[in-house]
Amino acid sequence: MLLSIVIPVFNEEKFIREILLKIKKLNNLKKEIILVNDGSTDSTQYVIEKDCKGLYDKFINLDSNFGKGYALRKGFELVVGDIIIVQDADLEYDPQDYLKLIDPIINSGHDVVYGSRVLDGSTRTRPKTFDTLIRVLANRFLTFLSNVLNNQNLTDAHTCYKVFKTSRLKQIKLVENGFNFCPEITAKFSQLGIKIHEVPISYYGRTHEEGKKISFVDGFRAIYAIILYNIVYKNK
Repeated sequence: MLLSIVIPVFNEEKFIREILLKIKKLNNLKKEIILVNDGSTDSTQYVIEKDCKGLYDKFINLDSNFGKGYALRKGFELVVGDIIIVQDADLEYDPQDYLKLIDPIINSGHDVVYGSRVLDGSTRTRPKTFDTLIRVLANRFLTFLSNVLNNQNLTDAHTCYKVFKTSRLKQIKLVENGFNFCPEITAKFSQLGIKIHEVPISYYGRTHEEGKKISFVDGFRAIYAIILYNIVYKNK
């Protein structure tokens, strides 16, 4: 099977080449790498075009920053693989986990797999800050709320590592432009009757000073999206 790796990128001039090198070194996978530069205002575009030649297969350069969800949708349009994985452009998530993420799809009949940062067996390193503690607690609450409304049993609904069959993605219509991509896609997969499978992954968290993008405001937006797509717009 061909694995399509879709990477939305925003202001990751320091890390984009390194993450691409990590992915490229996975020689035991048949893969295509799709980059979407989401209107970066630093040197990300220059680094991609000048220093990352041969490290990706397809590239979209957006003139403005539209958000993670929008960038992913543009990337999904170019996918030709059987399985899609969402990869952030920083170094918080390790591509070495790809094999364990796609194995349940290839060998166990699952359609959707999430990589959990908190499941037993995961390896995680987080900054020891109050900001990090609040994000961890918020993620637990959002995952609980998502589970109640989606009839899932997830431990980490808002993980970056979301892996799914391309055929399943074609059954839903995504509209969210920002980080609400996460609650939206979880709700819409759930409404197809899909039971989402989880596997433990490695995670190396970073602070806002180091470039982390998500904020507390995004937490409130996620609550809104969970309610919106599970109650107001359910099955629409």
